[in-house]
Parts: sequence; C-alpha cells; structure tokens
Amino acid sequence: WAMSRAFIRIGSWFSRGMKIGVGTGFDSGSTLDHVYENEARGLGPIGRMVDRTFLDAIGWRGIRQRKLNLEELIGSALATLKAAGRPGHIIDIAAGHGRYVLDAVGKSAEQPASVRLQDYSDINVELGRKLIADRQLPAGVSFRRADAFDDAGLAALNPAPDLAIVSGLYELFSDNALIARSLGGLAQAMQPGSLLIYTNQPWHPQLEMIARSLTSHRGGQAWV
Repeated sequence: WAMSRAFIRIGSWFSRGMKIGVGTGFDSGSTLDHVYENEARGLGPIGRMVDRTFLDAIGWRGIRQRKLNLEELIGSALATLKAAGRPGHIIDIAAGHGRYVLDAVGKSAEQPASVRLQDYSDINVELGRKLIADRQLPAGVSFRRADAFDDAGLAALNPAPDLAIVSGLYELFSDNALIARSLGGLAQAMQPGSLLIYTNQPWHPQLEMIARSLTSHRGGQAWV
C-alpha cells in the first residue's frame, strides 16, 4: 500500500484529479466535483491520459452513478412531499460543492421551498457559493459552513427540513456513536413525514485499495 500511495503522489505531478486529491483529499468536495465533471485534465497529453485512467476507475464510475441515483431520489422525494402538502425544505449536511443537489433540483418537476447546503470545509463553502451565484439561483438557495456531527446545530435547523440528504459521509467513519449523534440531531429537527436520503458504500472492487491508499480523512490512517 505504501507503493500504491507513492504511485498516487507521482501521478499527481501529471493528473489534475490526482493533484486535487493529494492537495485536498480524495474524499473532498473538490475531488468529487472533478469526478462529476468527468473531463480529463493534466500536464500535456500524458497528464490527460493519466487523468482519464484515474477518472475511469471503477470507484469513480460508481460515484458518478451515485450522483444519478441521488438526482432521481431527490426528484422523487420532492414529488412525494409536494403530494403530501409539505413545502419541501432541503438540507444537505455535508454537501461538498453541492453540485449533485443543485443539478437534481434543476431537473426536478417539483421545486423545493428552500435548499440549504452546508459543509465543514471553507473551500467547499466558497466554491459552493460560487456555483450558486454562477447559476443565479434565488435567495432560498444558500450555503453555510457547519459540522455535520454537531447534533445541537442540526436540531436547531430552522425552518425544519422536510428532506435531509447525507451523501458520501457516514461510510467514511467507523464510530457509530458519532453517526448516531448526527442522525439524532436531524431527527430532532425533522417533523413526522419528513424524508432522509443517505448513501452507504459497504463494498466495491476497490474498497480496500481506497481505504488504505486514499486516507486523507483519517490523517493518513487506513479506515478498514
């Protein structure tokens, strides 16, 4: 695994995606945004070739499919809420740049009353706000810095969310108490009949590789 991590560092000299991953974390909003865009970039033809190989990895293909699944589920959830007479206040507690939520809302026949995105990373908040501004979205769409595991902060959400989204977060942590605290805060904020969409990634062909090679969120420690 040390050799795998070394190859990744070397690849980051050429590949834009690997450079972003090494610099900000392979689980960061910036890396995922590059994966979602799926456009090979890098230092010359070799860099673009390396980046294309990086983007075509089975794990990243799965992430792009996850985005499509989320878009479908968010649209379906909004339709369900509207049919029940609910306003459709959305909260994403760890949104990265927020691209998948904004894309989903843009494609949905039913529009939410508000969209609140949050993330702990200043970079993600800055770039997420830029994405909102670039799309000239209304004031009901906002982005703020917040901790997804701050149960008191989640419990105090106002207006109360009708739809909560947690994508690509809980599967990164083995501390069940931490996750329960986050879910508990959301449960206190949400009214009966509200909906939760969350993702999990219990297995795929590269799971151990990414757990032992792409260790940014654990300070270099493997997460299996």
